[in-house]
This record gives sequence, C-alpha cells and structure tokens, in this order.
Amino acid sequence: MTIFNKKKYIITLLVGLAIGIAIVAGGLLAYNSIYPQNAARAVTEDTVQAKIDSSLLPTNIPEIVDQFSDAVVYIETTVENNASSNPTFNDPFFRYFFGDSFPSNPTPRTSSGVGSGFIINPEGYLLTNEHVVSGAKEVHVTVKGFEKPFKATIVGKDFNLDLAVLKINSSQKLPHIELGNSDNMRVGEWVIAIGNPYRLDHTVTVGVISAKGRPITISDQASGKQRVYKNLIQTDAAINPGNSGGPLISLSGEVIGINTAINAQAQGIGFAIPINTAKEVLDDLIENGSVTRPYIGVALQDMTKDLAEYFKLKDQNGAIIADVVPDSPAAKAGLTRGDVILKINDNVIKNSNDVSEIISKTKINDKLVMVVLRNGQSQFISVVVGRRPE
Repeated sequence: MTIFNKKKYIITLLVGLAIGIAIVAGGLLAYNSIYPQNAARAVTEDTVQAKIDSSLLPTNIPEIVDQFSDAVVYIETTVENNASSNPTFNDPFFRYFFGDSFPSNPTPRTSSGVGSGFIINPEGYLLTNEHVVSGAKEVHVTVKGFEKPFKATIVGKDFNLDLAVLKINSSQKLPHIELGNSDNMRVGEWVIAIGNPYRLDHTVTVGVISAKGRPITISDQASGKQRVYKNLIQTDAAINPGNSGGPLISLSGEVIGINTAINAQAQGIGFAIPINTAKEVLDDLIENGSVTRPYIGVALQDMTKDLAEYFKLKDQNGAIIADVVPDSPAAKAGLTRGDVILKINDNVIKNSNDVSEIISKTKINDKLVMVVLRNGQSQFISVVVGRRPE
C-alpha cells in the first residue's frame, strides 16, 4: 500500500468515527427534547439512590473509637503449663478451629498468654473472658496512656459463662466504658470490635450483628471440659486470636457484647457473649468471686409417648427424675428416681427444660412446691433450693 493510500484510509476511518459520534449525540439530544421528563427522572433517581446509600453508612465510628478505645486494655498472663511457646496457640478458640498440629514442648514450664479486656468503672474493675486468665499465676494489664502495666487481681470468674472480672488500682483517673443492653440490639445493626489481635493493640474492626442466640460447644484443653455457649451474638466484624475479652460496641457508644470466639473455617464469622449475660452475674463475681447457681440435685429425662403410657398419663407433659444426687436438696426433700414432676409452684411442666428454667430463676433458700407422680398417685413435695457445688 502506498503512502497516499494509507493516508486516504486513515482519513476515511476518522470521518466515519466522527459521523458515528454525531449520530449518537444527535439521537440523545432528540430523545431528551421529546421526553424531558424521563431524563429528569433518571437523574433524580440516581441522586436519591446515592443519598439513600450514603445515609445507611454510620458516620460516628471515629468519634466512638476516639472516646472509648482508651478503656480497652491489653492483658498478658503468666501461666505454668505444657502449652506451646507461642501465646496465640494457647487460645482455646485458636486450637479449636485450627487444630493441635503445631510444635509444642511437653516439658512443664512458664508461658505467657494474651488477650483483651475493658474497664467498666472508675474504680478499676474490668471484664474479660475466663479463658484469657485461666490458670494464670500473674496477670498484667496495659492501659493506654499509662507508662507501666498494672498488676491485676482476679476478683471472680466463671468457667461456664467464660467470664472474668479483674481489678487494677491506680492513683490516676482510669478511662471506662458504659455497659449497654444487648437485648435491644437487632440483627443488621452496626457494631464495633476493639481488641489486641496478635499483640496489635487497639485494632478496630466494624461489621453488623449477623444473628443472635447462636450455640457453640468448644473443648477447653487446659481443663479437659466442654465449654458450652448457648446464646452468643454472631457478627461479621473481624475477631481474631487476642481479641478475646474485648468489647463489642454499639453506635451509641455502649458495650453490648464481649468478643469471644472466631470460626476460622468460615470467613467473616465471629461471636460475642451478650453483655446482659455478664450484667446478670457481675455482682456475684465481684462480691463472691464466683457465680451462685441455684440447684436441687436431680438428673431429668423428657417424657415420651411410651413412657406416658407406662405412667398412665393422658399426655406427654412432665419430667422424669432419672437420678438424685445424694445429700442434695432433692434427696433431703424425699424426691426419688422414677418420680415424675408435673408442676412446680402451679407451673405445668411440659419437659425437663421447664424444670431447669424455673430453678435457674430462683434464689438460694427459695421453696419450690412440686406436684409429683409416684406409684400412680400425685403428691406435694417441697424442695428448698440450694447452691450448686463447684
């Protein structure tokens, strides 16, 4: 192809492109002049959608973090055990989700553990997870703005609830954060998690409440027991090892949960203990060092259709006593294996959970009047509620 032909070809392409652009532009102008309301509607809808999307995003997160993050503390413990030298591996949630296939030294020695917590009042009381301080010989708490760590005292703790209260003493004013009401939080509401994952202090993550009332069971290697969580808050705010014990904060600047666990097998799933669970036992932990649980000392079994026919009952209501603990309140009251609890204080018992629920709401030395079926005959038996042994 000659130089002249090349130039002619290029000029033809450019002219064709210009004509195409002119046709498209002319078509748009003609459409807008004929249907101006459609064009205006499109612009308005885009503007409104942008405003709606913007209004859904929280704007006060930096202010909340600035105001309350100083109350979030870094906890380091000294533990004598056979655990791995890496303190992250000592977190039971890390071991649960990642397994135990990590190098460890079986020789008894002193190791360290790390976690988070938060100060709940100016007196220096703070909340964290029980597994953060479990087996600790010493606990040190680092508070932002203070030069040296504080030596903390474990005031009270409870394995089943995975809660612990610590106390630090300071001559200076301590920052603290208020406890909110987790029952009022709804699925979809924004939350803020602050903690110290992997020793990175005051790390902030944001997400929403994904679900409420989640149950999880985790084996605790230190004690060999099962830790059963019945009512956790699920969130997609990132929670990592070391975050345990830190606060989950609402947009009103109040703690609504205690960051507790992660599911590393599924992205974006973390869990927190509802703060109302902690509030219910906080006074017990501070005053008694443990949670006082009501107890009568029976093992229960649900009624089945076959058992209802055996006991000659009209329906499957009732809870069967499968065993009685010797020298327990139930044993002292005369309850025996094979008794069927039909009522407690005029409350009809449908299953064993009803019995447990009623007992859990009583206080030590409360009297429970039971209607019990024994040998085909109903009788009244009074049981004085006792304290569950440790």
